[in-house]
Amino acid sequence: MSSEVIFFAGFTVFVILVMMLDLGAFNRKSTSHIVSFKEAASWSAVWVALALGFYVFLRYFGYWVHDISDPSHLEAVRTTYYQNLTLPADFDAALAKFQSNMALEYLTGYLVEYSLSVDNIFVFILIFNSFGVREIYYKKVLVWGILGSIVLRFIFIFVGSALIQEFSWVLYIFGAFLVYTGISILISKDKEDGIDVQKHPAVRLTSRYFNVFERYVVDHFFVRSKRTRKFYVTPLFVVMIVIAFTDVVFAVDSIPAIFSITKDPYIVFFSNVFAIMGLRSMFFFLVNIIDMFSYLKYGLGVLLTFIGAKMLLEHQLHEWGFNNMYSLLIIVGILAISIIASLVFPPKEEKPVIEVKE
Repeated sequence: MSSEVIFFAGFTVFVILVMMLDLGAFNRKSTSHIVSFKEAASWSAVWVALALGFYVFLRYFGYWVHDISDPSHLEAVRTTYYQNLTLPADFDAALAKFQSNMALEYLTGYLVEYSLSVDNIFVFILIFNSFGVREIYYKKVLVWGILGSIVLRFIFIFVGSALIQEFSWVLYIFGAFLVYTGISILISKDKEDGIDVQKHPAVRLTSRYFNVFERYVVDHFFVRSKRTRKFYVTPLFVVMIVIAFTDVVFAVDSIPAIFSITKDPYIVFFSNVFAIMGLRSMFFFLVNIIDMFSYLKYGLGVLLTFIGAKMLLEHQLHEWGFNNMYSLLIIVGILAISIIASLVFPPKEEKPVIEVKE
């Protein structure tokens, strides 16, 4: 059995175990409870620490990912996914440089994905409010919804990678789309639209293929009617499907963004997994303070525009010596400026106008 198979099997088991711990599967108490700010902050720190730990793992044991054991295999992987990377002749030195580059691409991609996940939080809040979900059920819906989205993203990532390998011009389409999306965010006005529950595509699709129960049943996704003896999915299950569907829609922006950083589908997948695994805890961490970061939305717009432009100008930037470290520094700078500006220059609250009748 190759180290590649062992690695992916171990990674899958690891993610499942941590998610079960996060969900509270090993706790006799109900997994449905209102997540406190302290619990959310703790789990956010845990997921960030795990993501950084994985960076260290790739830095020293990245060869496991592609089962690299000799110079010819290393060159094959470099030619397929890292064409712009120049390696020294010595195998040990070449492998060390390759792993360092892989780890840096993963870290940059993770930061981009985690940052873009902030947009999901606004929409998730809107979904819960539109469906009338009680706060006590938020955690369970988010965990299972995000797990479903991981499977869908896995398909999306490897299909996208196959298209890029076969048709390199797809990258230019991705780049143009990201520039358009980023500029749209910058010029759009802040507004919060409601969700038409009955007309939502995920709701209509679920209702077409499943029997949907008319009301919530504690925290259950499925229920069996004593009267008809049929199995039904509950509205909570429908909300979970909507969450997964929404995350995949957001992936239309985020996955092309990370392909501007790395062409390696494994690194794209790993960075996505750690980013959206931490999304659940980040939701509860930021839900009560998200209004403090009023300029973060514009920072994400600039971020997408930069990434799209980088994708369109990839060959020129490579000739100019623009490497992944510069990308990482610029991305961190954009996010830092938007966060600092939000804290230093908070938007003024509009005071109500009081009309005085004579």
